[in-house]
Amino acid sequence: MTATGHTPLSRLTARLPREVDRRIRALTIASLIGQTLLIGTGGAVRLTSSGLGCPTWPRCTAESLSATPEMGIHGVIEFGNRLLTFALAAVALAMLVMLWNLRKERKDLFWLAAALLGSIPAQAVIGGITVLTQLNPWVVGLHFLVSMALVVVAMLLVNRAFGRTGRFMDRTLPALPGAVFPAMAATAAAAAAAVVLGVVVTGAGPHAGDAEAPRNGLDWDLLSHIHAVPAYLVAFGALFGVWAAVRWRIHGPFRSGVLVLLVLTLLQAAIGITQYYTGIPPLLVGTHMVVAALLMASAVNVADLARHSPRL
Repeated sequence: MTATGHTPLSRLTARLPREVDRRIRALTIASLIGQTLLIGTGGAVRLTSSGLGCPTWPRCTAESLSATPEMGIHGVIEFGNRLLTFALAAVALAMLVMLWNLRKERKDLFWLAAALLGSIPAQAVIGGITVLTQLNPWVVGLHFLVSMALVVVAMLLVNRAFGRTGRFMDRTLPALPGAVFPAMAATAAAAAAAVVLGVVVTGAGPHAGDAEAPRNGLDWDLLSHIHAVPAYLVAFGALFGVWAAVRWRIHGPFRSGVLVLLVLTLLQAAIGITQYYTGIPPLLVGTHMVVAALLMASAVNVADLARHSPRL
């Protein structure tokens, strides 16, 4: 105890926010952007055959924590992806610290941030198992799905921190027809199904992350067509949302959200069709992965907004 009766810890907590401020909001945005980038860098690891750029885990080599010059570009790409995981953990930890004084009042934010922080080390462990199993396609797929789940959590954090949805909304959203929320919830579920099926398609495809990595042995062409079914449902859901916004003259976040969702859905469809007919070029596959993350976040955003909007 100091002469003034305050410990260093109490002085620190006194400087932390007692309301959701721009620092907390900035951290939620950084987390959403970072989780999306992690999917992009993870895709780069696989698509450049750098999956075993660091051949062991948790070290990059048996003697070094980091990539060495002898490992070349593959080591740099794989180690860079690992470093981004640590950066995201630091962002999540900083967010949890910033929310400390609000941990009782804003349990919604605190526990979402805690889920992010807790899941990132788990994701690192799954990444390690991926390396130790020589890029088993099912483990690689799990690695991607956890990343996508973290994108969803980060999107919900942004909405709650900005008062767009949740118990602490600071605005009144326009009323929506009763059918809109079930339709948008189904659209988000279809987007999730498309992601899961996309993982299975990837496990059957040529981009394994290493020339010697195994494949899941399933029919890639058939799975590609099955994967398209929930993607069509997402497109129908986005079109319905836009139609409802125009038909009932709904403005504000929901209208903007469904327009973004529709644009991303059309973009994703164009990328998917193009890569199918052009031999699955790595650059398009990587773009497809990043847009999938943006589309998933967009679908969750629209469903979240619809859930917290009053009914007509």
